[in-house]
Amino acid sequence: MHSRTAPHAQHREQLRLILAAWGLAPQDAAETAQILAWADLHGIDSHGISMIPSYDAWRRKGLVVPAARPRIVRETAVSALVDAGGALGHVPGALAMRKAVALARAGGIGVAVVRDTAHFGACGYYTLLAVEAGMIGMVATTAAGVRVPPTGGAAARLGTDPWSFGAPGEPGRPFLLDMATTTAAFGRVRNKVNENLPVPPGWVLDAQGRPSTDPHDVAARGGFLTSLGGSREGASYKGYGLAMMVDILAGGLAGMSYPSDAGHAQGPHLGLGHFFLALDPGLFVEAGAFAAGVARFADAMRATPPVDPAQPVMVPGDPERAIAARRAAEGIPVGTGLLAQVRAVAEASGAAWVLG
Repeated sequence: MHSRTAPHAQHREQLRLILAAWGLAPQDAAETAQILAWADLHGIDSHGISMIPSYDAWRRKGLVVPAARPRIVRETAVSALVDAGGALGHVPGALAMRKAVALARAGGIGVAVVRDTAHFGACGYYTLLAVEAGMIGMVATTAAGVRVPPTGGAAARLGTDPWSFGAPGEPGRPFLLDMATTTAAFGRVRNKVNENLPVPPGWVLDAQGRPSTDPHDVAARGGFLTSLGGSREGASYKGYGLAMMVDILAGGLAGMSYPSDAGHAQGPHLGLGHFFLALDPGLFVEAGAFAAGVARFADAMRATPPVDPAQPVMVPGDPERAIAARRAAEGIPVGTGLLAQVRAVAEASGAAWVLG
């Protein structure tokens, strides 16, 4: 795949310029760009700059309201409900997790839900906000695209429905799991389309439910993503069950539609929901001892003899941190096909182009 690289700060600035041109408030454009660039820096390429063409399409259809500002509309000692007013989900999501953390500092646990929102980037960014505050964090979100059949089904009823879980451990190396409930996130399939590359076996099915390696089968021909596991024999019913869990937490609690509902994510806004939980381990155990225990547990995993000495055992969060260190030094790569799409969006929006 041909790509061009840019320093993290320049990459983030390009995102900010586009978002500001769309009408996001200056501070919202900066925070949204930061969250998108964080995903790209950490190798989560499906949830960063690659989302710009989709965001632009939603904006043009009125499904996203760039200038909308989130507000807390209901609050208790342990909970908060945030109304995003149709905004992109990044600023509402950060507001909600910070509120959940504040509630957990005061009472040990905080739960926040965002309603009437849109795609918010990578779940792990928000989980890390809780972890960096010494909390256990959990995040889940519904998805706009309905591309996943239930195990044994021949019609799509679910989205990629991702979730994330994190816990404090060794400083700088917390446990941070961020995963779709599908074998691969749709964004990873979209990236293959952008660069005209096949997907690995097990990621997608064609419109007849047959295994395929052509990403266009999902992107343009009515095919499906597979639930985590890939097939019934591979235990895809586990990914299917996790997806329903996510939709109940993030969609049901927010009063938003389920992906199986008619008209889901079709207007007047995308109408997604997000779920955020922050839990103070000090409710049950001394916080420092808890983090030390997580660190010891993680180190035991890393110390496991590997099957291939060239591929040591890692812990969730390790691969992304390694990529972030490399990209911080070498720059963030963007495929030339995607770069051309983003540049076209920038030019049409009147945003300056700074990626060269």
